[in-house]
Amino acid sequence: MALEVLVLRGLGLGDLLTAVPALRGLRRAFPARRLVLAGPSALEPLLPVDEVIEVKGPGPVPYAAPEIAVNLHGRGPQSTWALRATRPGRLLTHGDGGPPWREGVHEVCRWCDLLEWYGVRADPADLYLGRGDRSGPVVVHPGAAFPSRRWPPARFAAVVATLRAGGHEVAVTGSAAERGLAERVAGRTGARVLAGRTDVLELAALVRDARMVVCGDTGVAHLATAYRTPSVLLFGPVSPALWGPPPGGPHTVLWKNRSGDPHGSSPDPGLLEIEVDEVIEAMS
Repeated sequence: MALEVLVLRGLGLGDLLTAVPALRGLRRAFPARRLVLAGPSALEPLLPVDEVIEVKGPGPVPYAAPEIAVNLHGRGPQSTWALRATRPGRLLTHGDGGPPWREGVHEVCRWCDLLEWYGVRADPADLYLGRGDRSGPVVVHPGAAFPSRRWPPARFAAVVATLRAGGHEVAVTGSAAERGLAERVAGRTGARVLAGRTDVLELAALVRDARMVVCGDTGVAHLATAYRTPSVLLFGPVSPALWGPPPGGPHTVLWKNRSGDPHGSSPDPGLLEIEVDEVIEAMS
């Protein structure tokens, strides 16, 4: 049996950053064990782990016989089956002998609570990756994983135009597939279009040093939280009580108290209730 702790969280940037307090709790609880994450290898330099093996989704996990396997991916059953297939000495997961899955819990607290149930202390406030110098541009990130979480491009464009008229440097970010969106948002304002031109680590450094971040419920929002970068975050259709930043930080969350389908094919009605003037006022 390998003296290692294997953790499964085969999810993207924002999802993975919510598990940082749990990963740090495991690191403190098992200081002599090698901490291995089954997840996106591109994020390894940002995380408190010794190794990342590339896994997307709930598995399978190409690993054998860890001393402890921890399911930080989801409620199962696929993720639980994938970890059981590694033949761990001990499995920490919801259900299957562990605590029941609860709805309405903040994602950060969910994984800390899971570990606490097994006697591993994890602090939900242990989210931070460091602090930048705030010398960079205002980062505007108009994209999101699903249309229901995307504020209209024309409204983002109005925000960028206001920032540029005020003399602020602006960088519009996104994936390569979102480059057209970023160009529409930047328009002819002179804002830099960086969509498709940064890898994950370059994006993280950009957010770390940014003067401010303006975005929806995305991985970039979680980066802003991780680096304590001032941000204006547009929530809808998911409540910030489930996925938002902790209270008391340099973040302004705009949400109209309306929940909907986070995987919807059109902008959420609650998100559409957020007006350009509200975002501009929140930036001041």
